[in-house]
Amino acid sequence: MDSIDLEVLKTSAAWIAAGHRCELVTVIRTWGSSPRPVGATLAICDDGRVVGSVSGGCIEDDLIERVRREGITRELPEIVSYGITADEAHRFGLPCGGTIELALEPLSAASRIAELLDRLEQHQLVERRLDLRTGAVRLDRAIAGNVLTRTEDALITQHGPRWRLLIIGAGQLSRFVAQIATAMDYHVTVCDPREEYRAGWTLPEVRLVHAMPDDLVIDMQLDRRSAVIALTHDPKLDDLALMEALKSEAFYVGAIGSRANNARRRERLLQFDLTEAQLQRLHGPIGLYIGSKTPSEIAISILAEMTAVKNGVPSALQVNHAAALEAPGSSACAAEFDSKIRVA
Repeated sequence: MDSIDLEVLKTSAAWIAAGHRCELVTVIRTWGSSPRPVGATLAICDDGRVVGSVSGGCIEDDLIERVRREGITRELPEIVSYGITADEAHRFGLPCGGTIELALEPLSAASRIAELLDRLEQHQLVERRLDLRTGAVRLDRAIAGNVLTRTEDALITQHGPRWRLLIIGAGQLSRFVAQIATAMDYHVTVCDPREEYRAGWTLPEVRLVHAMPDDLVIDMQLDRRSAVIALTHDPKLDDLALMEALKSEAFYVGAIGSRANNARRRERLLQFDLTEAQLQRLHGPIGLYIGSKTPSEIAISILAEMTAVKNGVPSALQVNHAAALEAPGSSACAAEFDSKIRVA
C-alpha cells in the first residue's frame, strides 16, 4: 500500500490509543481530474491535526474547518461529495470541474486499526470490510485485486504489500535498490547463497534469504504483481533464476550487465527450455537511460524502468540504456558496475 496511507493508519492508531476522537477519510470515486487516486486516505483528529491527503489541500482545509467548528460528532460512516456544482468545483479548486466522493468513517478501538497494522507488519495482504450501516469492521486475508470496492452496504479496501520484488545478489547496488523499492512499498526479498555477501548486508528491515535463487523463485510462486532483478553478474546464480522467472507471471524480469553480456546471457538461456516469447520478456541492459554513473543513480534507473512497465508505459516512450547514444571512447561498463551502459 502507499506509504502515505500506511502513515495514516499508524497515526490513527496512535490517536485512538491516546483517547482522541478521529475520522478516516477515503477517496472512493472521482470524476474528471483528481490529485489523489481512489483508495487514498486522510485521517483527521479532534484537535484539527491531519495526516495524509485526499486532494491538493482544498478539501482538507474544509474538513479541518468543520472539525474545529463542530468537533467530531459523527457516529456512523457517511458518504459525501465535493465539487458537484461549478461553484463548488471553483471553491475547492478541483480542476476541470472534477468531483470527488469520500467516505468519512469515525474511528475507535472497534475499527480494528491496530489489528490491521499488526497484520501488515507480517506482510499480509488484508481486506478490510466496513459496514456502512453499522460501522462494524471485518478483516480477512485478501487476494490481490482492486484497491477499493464499494457496494450498497459496505466499503471494501485492500491494505498491505500488493507488489513483491526479488533481488538476486546482496551487493552494494542491491542495497540501494532494496532501500528505494521498500520506500515504494514493495515487499522486498534479497537472495544470495554467498556467505561473504550476506555477511556485509546492512538492511535488517529487508528480508535476506540464504538459498539458491532458482529454488526461491519457484517457492515464491511469482504472480503478476511480482518482479525479479538479477544483480550478481554470476551466471551460475542469475541464469537459472531468470529462466524460472521468465516462465512465471512476473510483470518484470531484468538482469544487470552490458549489451555484450546480455547478448551472451540470451544465448545461454536459449539452451534451456525457454521460448523466444519468454526470452523477449527479459529486460537487459537493465534500467532507463538517465546517464547514471553511481550505484544510487543506477538503482533509480532500474526502478524507473520497472515502474514504467508496472504502470503500462509503452516501450516506445521509454529510453533504455541499450538505445542510448554512445559517446566516442566510452566503455560499456565501469570497473565496479557492469551495468553502467554507455553515457551519451
